[in-house]
Amino acid sequence: MKKPSTWLAEYQSNVHSQSGEDGIIAKILEVLPGRDKWCVEFGAWDGLYQSNTRHLIESAAYSAVLIEADRDKFLELQRNYAKFENVIPINEAVGFLPHDNLDDILSDTPIPRDFDLLSIDIDGNDYHVWKQVSAYRPKIVVVEFNPTIATHIRFVQTADPAVNQGSSLLSFVELARDKGYELVCVLLCNAFFVRREDYAAFEIESNVPEVLRTNLDLITHLFSGYDGTIFLRGYCRLPWHGMPMKESKVQQLPGMLRRFSGNYSARDKRMLMFYVLAQHPRIAMKRFRRWLSGLITRNT
Repeated sequence: MKKPSTWLAEYQSNVHSQSGEDGIIAKILEVLPGRDKWCVEFGAWDGLYQSNTRHLIESAAYSAVLIEADRDKFLELQRNYAKFENVIPINEAVGFLPHDNLDDILSDTPIPRDFDLLSIDIDGNDYHVWKQVSAYRPKIVVVEFNPTIATHIRFVQTADPAVNQGSSLLSFVELARDKGYELVCVLLCNAFFVRREDYAAFEIESNVPEVLRTNLDLITHLFSGYDGTIFLRGYCRLPWHGMPMKESKVQQLPGMLRRFSGNYSARDKRMLMFYVLAQHPRIAMKRFRRWLSGLITRNT
């Protein structure tokens, strides 16, 4: 008999993690048929703050590779793990090119190819970094997705170290399936994947993202009325900047044209034509060509 799809979410708890990841990871490891007690985390920050691996290292005697690009935070990480002989701190940025990807960085460490846990949290290129991992096949992958993107949307940010936008949950799910992984749990910002051969052990009724993702608190919905008014509903904030989104800032039509177009007078139609021409000349030219083509057709 299958278990409820979201049963793993019941094990949320924090020791060092942000949103219950410590408890979820512990339960997934309990279900897996075998473990080697190795984990990898990047960006690891100082190795303590919102860490998904610290609890395993200090409470379950895990060996770890902790990778942090920021020099100051890396020095803190080194100090925090100075007494842990089983921790390998690395000061590098994990990228998606042959010389800086995770395969290349881990190749100089003794970590096994199928280590237990990989935690990815670099606030942007997480998708591209995981995509390039091929030599290693961790049993669990925890990756941060952009929680402001609706569950059914495909969005992958540009592969650029200077860009910090994040990618959607659906895009990660599709990447995971291409790499032989299945989704087993979703929290506010993190998705948990296991290897396909281990998935049956979790007895999940359905692992489609729309079922597993239950926290939609950070999503803002945008829609238009018949009169062209743009509405915002939901979170309506920029969560990483602490700023509200305002409907007045996203309107596409001036107030005088925000009426149902079926009720436009001839004057309104001319105003709309000139407004579209000024704001979107390409669209206006396409409309003009269609109108001209229709006129020629009627006169021949």
